[in-house]
Amino acid sequence: MEKIYAFIDSQNLNLGILSQGWKLDFRKFRLYLKDKYHTKKAFIFIGFTSNNINLYKFLRESGYILIFKPTIPYRSQNEINHLKGNIDAELVLQTMIEYKNYSQSLIVSGDGDFYCLIKYLNKNNKLLKLIIPNQNSYSSLLRGFVNETAFLDTLKHKLEYKKPQ
Repeated sequence: MEKIYAFIDSQNLNLGILSQGWKLDFRKFRLYLKDKYHTKKAFIFIGFTSNNINLYKFLRESGYILIFKPTIPYRSQNEINHLKGNIDAELVLQTMIEYKNYSQSLIVSGDGDFYCLIKYLNKNNKLLKLIIPNQNSYSSLLRGFVNETAFLDTLKHKLEYKKPQ
């Protein structure tokens, strides 16, 4: 039996969905990965801040394995304070640490920084799908994987978060 693992760039996923004017329901997304791709494990890479403890608990309860990156404060050009938790290296490293444990993988990101990882996985028949949050905004480096790509913007009706009544 095939073991499918998902490796999810949380920032790219969240911002890619928000840029389309809707909010992702992470619980529905985990169920979608399980039902559609038979995903056994879903690693989600996220910056850590103590303000988000409830979010982390919710993600774990929804079936994700959380891989944290410490966040660092920075100021944007317009002097707004932000936290940055760039997870690219962690996602690549964890994908390779787990390499022998899965038969195929899903990479959830539209970030071209993962080009070499996606190319390697594809060449070795370990890439099931590249899942990109927004088909109107992703790296041109990933356009060469069109046959392996799925887009989430067409799934708003299934994956949108709706506030409880």
